[in-house]
Amino acid sequence: MKTNLYIVNEIEPLDISVKVTDAQLIFNELTYTHYPVIHEKTYLGCISEADIRCFETDKTLDAYKYALEGFFVRKENNWLDILEAFAQNNSNIMPVLDDNNNYIGFFELGDIMNLFNETPFLSEPGNILIVEKGILDYSFSEISQIVESNNAKVLGLFISNMENDVAQITIKINDSDINNIVQTFRRYSYNIVSKHLEDTFLTNLKERSKYLEKYLNI
Repeated sequence: MKTNLYIVNEIEPLDISVKVTDAQLIFNELTYTHYPVIHEKTYLGCISEADIRCFETDKTLDAYKYALEGFFVRKENNWLDILEAFAQNNSNIMPVLDDNNNYIGFFELGDIMNLFNETPFLSEPGNILIVEKGILDYSFSEISQIVESNNAKVLGLFISNMENDVAQITIKINDSDINNIVQTFRRYSYNIVSKHLEDTFLTNLKERSKYLEKYLNI
C-alpha cells in the first residue's frame, strides 16, 4: 500500500514564531487534535488543541516550546506502523519527516483507516472468531494449523487483548464450516469467546441442561 499518496502537504505547518492567537484561529477552522510546528524546515513537534486554548494569546509558540509533542513517522513507514503511531499518541494527524528530519506533510487518521478497510481482513466476506488461551500456551502457527486443517483460510489475526496471563486472539476466517473449526479449537484447549449460531457444542449443553433440570424437578 502506497501511503505516500496520502501525505497532506497543501496545509502549511505553524512556525514557532507564530502568535498563540493565530494558532487558535487555525484550530477553530480545522478539526485536528494537533498541529505541526516547525522552525524553517525542521520539525519541532505538535501542539495540541487542548494546550493552545490555555496559552496567553499575545505570546508566540516559542514561549511554549516545552509543550510540543514530538511524535512523527517517516515517509517509508508502512501503514500499520503509522496506525500504531496514531493510537499511541491519541492524535488524528501524524507528521511525516524525511531522513534529515525535514517536515514533508502529515497523514490524516481517516485516510490510514481507509487503507485498513481495504485489507482482506475487513473487505473479504468471512467469519470472525475470538479465542483465548494462556500467553505461554498459544501460537499463531498452531492457530493457522487448526483453521487450515478444516479446509479454511486465515484472512488475518491479531492479539486483541492480553490480561492476567491470558491472550485473546481475533481471527478472520474465510466462509467455511465455523462449527468444525470451533470444536477443533476446543480440542486444543482454546476457550471460545465469540458466540456462533452454528456452535453445536453450546446447543448440546443447553439441551442437556434442560433435560437435567427437568429430571431434577420430577
